[in-house]
Amino acid sequence: MDSLEFEERVNSVFFDECSEEYSDRFDDQSDEYGDHHHNDPAHDPEERTLYWESQHSLLQEVLERYSSTGSKLRKEISRAIDTAREAAGSSCHCAKPKTDGCNRCLRRTVVSMLCDKGIDANLSTSNWRDTKKFPRGSHEYIEVIVSTSSRKKHIPYIVEVEFRDQFEIAKPCHEYRKILSELPEYYIGKLENLYAIVRIVCNAAKTSMKERKIHMGPWRKTGFMLMKWSANSVIDQKLKFTESSDKFMPLPPSRQLHSQFPIASPAVIVK
Repeated sequence: MDSLEFEERVNSVFFDECSEEYSDRFDDQSDEYGDHHHNDPAHDPEERTLYWESQHSLLQEVLERYSSTGSKLRKEISRAIDTAREAAGSSCHCAKPKTDGCNRCLRRTVVSMLCDKGIDANLSTSNWRDTKKFPRGSHEYIEVIVSTSSRKKHIPYIVEVEFRDQFEIAKPCHEYRKILSELPEYYIGKLENLYAIVRIVCNAAKTSMKERKIHMGPWRKTGFMLMKWSANSVIDQKLKFTESSDKFMPLPPSRQLHSQFPIASPAVIVK
């Protein structure tokens, strides 16, 4: 599949409500499940199968594109997350430290480690107000800025250390559990792929909960989930990564972040 064709598929996930047709058909129906439900899509085995197959196919397309770019950077960041998790208990600096660590301190440790390796990493926080549809909230995540070979363009990579956990729901159906199992434990990639995944998985969660006759809270809906990764970045430290050469090149020492981790050499080759 070429780039243009993929973009069209991703755009259909972003903006085309047809992908939500199956679960939206009975949005306005009564919560009392009576005889009138025999015509619902949820009770049509063939239509149900087609729906879940289409969701699985869409997710696979996005995950394939997600995996095809930035693989070396992704491996380097994954190693940093794994190392930070292993030391989670000793790296929690909260007022009441947790013996197994916490995600807040984990993110800070990961950012510190990445900056020490010469990677442009920072913490970003999304904040949103109460609306008629959604309650107010905030969400913190890591952002890594990748420079193109010409250094004329900077591409933000989102790093979510608890990505799969964001989509856990009560009493999921078998098909939703399968979709969830295919998600990466943590997300490291471009925003457009993240948004496409969120749209697909939230739609699948909505359908699963309808099949189980469980109310879906607003915090589980697509619009709310997308707001979690919508912050305007505030760059705390600037260390440039050249994607094409896979070399890390730090800025002057005055810009570097001091931490408990040893400083990496000026140029590191990611393998």
